[in-house]
Amino acid sequence: MNLFTARLTGKMLSTDAFEKTIYEMQERVKRWRQIEKSPELAEYQELKKLVESREFQEKKTALQTRKYKDTDEGRKMMMFERLRNARSMRRYQDALKNEEFQAFLRFRDTDEFQKVNSLKECLKSSVMRRYNMIYHSSYFKNYLAVQNSVELRQMDALEEEIKTEDFQKRHALWADSKRWLHSEEYKKFARFEELANSKDIKFYFEQRQEKIDWAELFRPAFEDHMESSKNWKPGFGYANPAMKDGHSRTADLQAYAGGKNSFFVDGRMDIETREESKKALAWDEKRGFVEHVFAYTSDVMNCKDAFSQEGGMFMAKVRSQGTGHHFFGLSTGKTDKPLVALYHYNGNIHQVGYVDGKQTHMADLTGMLRTMYYVYTFRWTRSELIWYVNNLEILRMPNRLPKEAMFFFAQSWLPATEKGGQGKMKVQWARVFRAVD
Repeated sequence: MNLFTARLTGKMLSTDAFEKTIYEMQERVKRWRQIEKSPELAEYQELKKLVESREFQEKKTALQTRKYKDTDEGRKMMMFERLRNARSMRRYQDALKNEEFQAFLRFRDTDEFQKVNSLKECLKSSVMRRYNMIYHSSYFKNYLAVQNSVELRQMDALEEEIKTEDFQKRHALWADSKRWLHSEEYKKFARFEELANSKDIKFYFEQRQEKIDWAELFRPAFEDHMESSKNWKPGFGYANPAMKDGHSRTADLQAYAGGKNSFFVDGRMDIETREESKKALAWDEKRGFVEHVFAYTSDVMNCKDAFSQEGGMFMAKVRSQGTGHHFFGLSTGKTDKPLVALYHYNGNIHQVGYVDGKQTHMADLTGMLRTMYYVYTFRWTRSELIWYVNNLEILRMPNRLPKEAMFFFAQSWLPATEKGGQGKMKVQWARVFRAVD
C-alpha cells in the first residue's frame, strides 16, 4: 500500500492528528465512564422512567388541561355552593341564627305550645300572639321542609368532607389555574429536563449512540512512555527458562548486547546497532551454540514481566534510521508460535503482518518517510486480525494466532546476507488496550 498517496488524498491522518484523536477518544471514554457511575445519571434514569410512564403522562395531561369544573373537587364545591345559596337553605340558615325563632322552637317543645291554637289564649299575651304568627308562617314551613330534606343532608355531608385537610389540599390544587407549575410532578419533570439538557447527560447519550463502541477500544490496560527501562529487560522473553535468552545467530552480523545498546532518553527507547567487535554465544544451524565473533552489536528487549494479553489492541509509535532490520511486535515467548509485526523495516521496505513458522503473512508499505514517526496498531479480535498505520487500515486477516497471551518485544539486527552498517530504532511509546468485541 502506498502511504504517500494516502497522505495526499487525506485518507491517512498525520501522526500528530492521529495521536490527538487517540487522546480525545481516551478522554471521551474516561468522561463517559465517570458519568456512567454518577448520581446525576442514576437520578436522570429514574426520572426518565417516571416521566415517561403512562400514569405520569396521564397526570401531567390532567394537570395541564382539566378544567376546574370537571374535577370531583370542583363539582362538589359548586354543588355545595348551589345548595347553600338556595333561597330555602338561606332562610333555613337564617332561622338557625334568629334568637326569636330559636325561642319559638324551644317553646314548641313545652306543654304550653298547644295554646297557640286557642285564639283566646293568644290574645292574652303579645308573645303568644308572636309565636302564633311564626307557627303559621311560611318561614316555619320552610324550616320544617329543609330540616327533613335530602338537600340538607347532602349539604351537611359535603361540608364535612370539604372541611377535611385532604379535600382542602386537593381543592387547592385543582382550583389553581397554574396547578401544573405548582405541582410536585412539575418539579420532577423540570428536574428531568434540567438533567436531560445538561452537558454531561447529553454527552453520555451522544457517545453511547454514535461513538462509544469505537472509543471503548481506547481503554488502556498497559502504557509505557519510555521514561525508564522499568518495563523492559534484555532478551526474547522465552517461555522455557532453560533456553539461552538473548542469543544471536551466526547467520547475523551482530551480537546482542544484553541491554547495553538500549537507551531510554528524551521519552523514548532507542535500540542502536553499532559497529564494534564482540565475541558472544551464537546459534549455528549445523553446530548448535558456538562462540562467535561479531563485527556489530545491537539489542533485543522484551516487556514480558510487565504485561501479557490475549486479544485487544496493541499500539506503538516507532521510526528507524540508518542500516539494518528493525522489528517491534508481539511474541508468546515460544519459538514454535507466530510473531506479530506491528512494525518491521526489512532493510528496504516497511511491513506489517505476522510470521508463522517458515511462512510470512506481510503487507508491504511504500511511500513512507523513515525519518517520520507513525503509529502502528494491531487489533486482535476473536474472529480477525487488523493492522493500521495511523488511522489507515493496511491489512485484515482471519484470526490465526494462538489462543494465549502475547507481549511486546523489540529487536534490531543485521542479516549476514546484507551489507552491514549502523542504525537505530526509536520507540516513543507503546500501549495495550483491553479486548472489546
